[in-house]
Amino acid sequence: MTGPLPPKPMRASRISISQLMHPEHANLLGNVHGGWIMKLVDEAGALACMRHSQRRVVTVAIDSMVFRNPIKIGDLVILNAEVTYTGRTSLEAQVEVQAENPITGERTHTNTAYLVYVALDDNGKPTSVPPLQAETEEEKRKMQQAEERQARRLTQRK
Repeated sequence: MTGPLPPKPMRASRISISQLMHPEHANLLGNVHGGWIMKLVDEAGALACMRHSQRRVVTVAIDSMVFRNPIKIGDLVILNAEVTYTGRTSLEAQVEVQAENPITGERTHTNTAYLVYVALDDNGKPTSVPPLQAETEEEKRKMQQAEERQARRLTQRK
């Protein structure tokens, strides 16, 4: 039997995805369909969790996702994700979404989402993940807030 997994810093999980929005991503109003953004958010969160755990992961929960500003066709969507919480087998990822006008460079924050994943072993069973290590005061604050969100999730499940 092996010992506990060594902790990994939050920065080791950070990923960034950028994608240009095309007409096939549009809703009836001519903006990017929210479901398309949700798909990208899930992919970004999963990649951050896979990077941290070095395992495949599955989505368990998505906290509410509020779209504060529309994303237009022709915008570059930028998703930045990082792991903000780890349990025994679960991980929370924070995904921030921005829309950038590639001509002017103007960026607009459109939403932030928190998603929970479970790491899987080679047999598809939940498996342990490395603890998360904060290196800055900002990271400590993010981890504290993530622990509070996880406690609320667990309370709501009961």
